[in-house]
Amino acid sequence: MDLQTGENRQVELSDEVMETAQRIYGDERVQAALAFIEQDAEQTLRDQITLTEIPAPSFQESTRGEYFRELLQTFGLADIQTDAEGNVFGTWRGSGSGSRPTVFICAHLDTVFPAGTDTKVREKEGVYYAPGISDDGRGLATVLGVLRALQESGISTVGDVIFGATVGEEGLGDLRGVKAFFRDHDDVDGFISIEPGDPTRTTYLATGSRRYKVTFAGPGGHSFGAFGTPSAIHALGRAVSLIADVQVPSEPKTTFTVGEIRGGTSVNTIAAEASLMLDMRSNSMDELANLEAEILSRIQEAVDAENVRWGSNAISVEMKLVGDRPAGAQASDARIVQAAMAATRSMGMSPELDGAMSTDSNVPISLGIPAVTLGGGGIPAGMHTLQESFDPVDAHLGVQRTFLALLGLVGVSGLTEPLLSHD
Repeated sequence: MDLQTGENRQVELSDEVMETAQRIYGDERVQAALAFIEQDAEQTLRDQITLTEIPAPSFQESTRGEYFRELLQTFGLADIQTDAEGNVFGTWRGSGSGSRPTVFICAHLDTVFPAGTDTKVREKEGVYYAPGISDDGRGLATVLGVLRALQESGISTVGDVIFGATVGEEGLGDLRGVKAFFRDHDDVDGFISIEPGDPTRTTYLATGSRRYKVTFAGPGGHSFGAFGTPSAIHALGRAVSLIADVQVPSEPKTTFTVGEIRGGTSVNTIAAEASLMLDMRSNSMDELANLEAEILSRIQEAVDAENVRWGSNAISVEMKLVGDRPAGAQASDARIVQAAMAATRSMGMSPELDGAMSTDSNVPISLGIPAVTLGGGGIPAGMHTLQESFDPVDAHLGVQRTFLALLGLVGVSGLTEPLLSHD
């Protein structure tokens, strides 16, 4: 998970959606499944701990992915596979035919932490501590908990459900897993991603981002003997100053930052190379494009200024795109959004809409495929830090809400028709 802004919005739910949610919630098999999920909370937590302790930096998720695949194989899913990108998934076959929808529900395998990070889970006073224990150890465990409840209940869905785990959701992973999945699958009608967080909230908007590695290069030289030679670091400094003065709109929210700076070899050397990492984000693709054009222009202006200062053309710049996450929006009363909120309400909780985030849901939303990101329950804290933690209090509520929302979307044979349609 890469970004969250609270919105605290509520949506009026249609009679059809609420009636479907209530029929599902009132079914004896569903009630038994919800009770099972609560009883199964310890197993879900054990899955979370085991998965967390398998290191999985972005681009190095294979070991965790292999273990997740082994777990999927215990459920008798069809077509279990690891695709060329490293995503792991298998299909729960529904009973319907022809017009039945297909929903992909997943969490991401990767973490933000580099290789060598200690991911051993430690418990203190009922709270569990480890890098990645919440993001997205909780999401992966929730996917398994929903699948276990579905198998235990004996419920037959109308539509198909693809259960899986994606790679490359974090940082420079750039959503590569979910991008590859939707590049290879054009028959998915809905998408649910699970992230750590409150089970009463639903995210339906996608924050887009563009990221660059910007490298300044020149001849370099001795700080005294070659004085008058333009400096890569000085050009970088000029660029950062110009970037810092960019004005952006407050709505739609649009942001930028220079997150890393590297360069130089010693205190008495005119730098031959320097680089920065640039992050730009917006909830609007148009505003993101405007921001990108403005900042890249200012970077070139900085290079030109450094060269002019020393009467030279020795400094050059390379601006390499290293991250491209699409922004996107869908109606707050879309069926998939209403299904998630109705499931929340049927459990006696008050549903709310989140603001835009950057998650795996960005890709399907940008493609016009209904998608939401749901919280896996419990209380996460310190995400993306070495002090990350997870408090499992009432964590089963996240699994229960996800289970109910999924049933609403794909339908329950003999009880409800799918709220999602198949195109």
